[in-house]
Amino acid sequence: MAKLWMVRAGEGGYLIEDFEKAACVAVGWVEMKDLSKVQSEEELEAEFDRAYPHEKRTARPQSLAGIGKFRFVMQKGDAVISYDPEKREYLYGQIVGDYSYEPGRVPDYAHVRSVDWKGHVSRDDLSPGARSTLSPWQTITQPKQEVHEEVVSLLHGEKGIVKAEEAQEEAEDIYLNLREKAFEFTKDMISKLSWDEMQQLVAALLRAMGYKTEVSPGGADRGKDIIASPDGLGLEQPRIKVEVKHRLREQMSASAVRSFMAALQPSDRGLYVSTGGFSKEARYEAERSAIPVTLIDLDRLARLFVDNYAKVDSEGRGLVALTPILWPAS
Repeated sequence: MAKLWMVRAGEGGYLIEDFEKAACVAVGWVEMKDLSKVQSEEELEAEFDRAYPHEKRTARPQSLAGIGKFRFVMQKGDAVISYDPEKREYLYGQIVGDYSYEPGRVPDYAHVRSVDWKGHVSRDDLSPGARSTLSPWQTITQPKQEVHEEVVSLLHGEKGIVKAEEAQEEAEDIYLNLREKAFEFTKDMISKLSWDEMQQLVAALLRAMGYKTEVSPGGADRGKDIIASPDGLGLEQPRIKVEVKHRLREQMSASAVRSFMAALQPSDRGLYVSTGGFSKEARYEAERSAIPVTLIDLDRLARLFVDNYAKVDSEGRGLVALTPILWPAS
């Protein structure tokens, strides 16, 4: 079976009728002109940088991948699908033309591939897994082969039967996968904070957990202590002394943990945060400490931040802003 491509019909699918009427799919990148003579990825990158000299560094790879797929990877004979969110249905067809540059064939989009449209498939007839895969979040995606087979079966009137238990299990898998991806994105955001911002994030987390905090000036080792306590003065117990190290590629050693513990008073509690993690020996040192010491790596820091986000103040949310994922109740 041929490859299947999904091409988004503009933001919110507003070009879906134009795609069908003009018998094509198209993409934007309006500042890039005719790419017919561009014959390599290197030439495409150069053309992209000329057209978008101020493109964000984080957005550039995804944009290049999208226009690159449309120019070089998609082929005549491949299948293509696009979504109409108003009608909740997919338009399915076969690519019948090479890349071409045709301003005016589709409003706003000039990079075009001709398509022989075969028919429509209702989103409601698809399995939960296929619906998730065929959600138009990116300009161009390549769904899995089994999704393609399911679409073709529905197009031919062979309605698949999805058992309720299987659908529920698949929906749960999708939800868990989505949550895990969101969590990894959150970790990415936290990891990109500056050294000073990381101290402020940890302080904001402690405030969300019910403590008042005081952040002391940074030392020569670029570490900065945070004192957390119920009263904010360190007079009421527990008095938590916090050390934060934001060195993503450096695990904290046993000697670093011992040095931290040596500064603790018998009534203190210790919290050592290291975005680079801890060595096995460092964790052993913390476990056998007479004074309670908790080690927090990037993964645990992110989970604590997510779990307590509802109580994080504006200072903390200004560093890492999250939005809830709304999911239908089972």
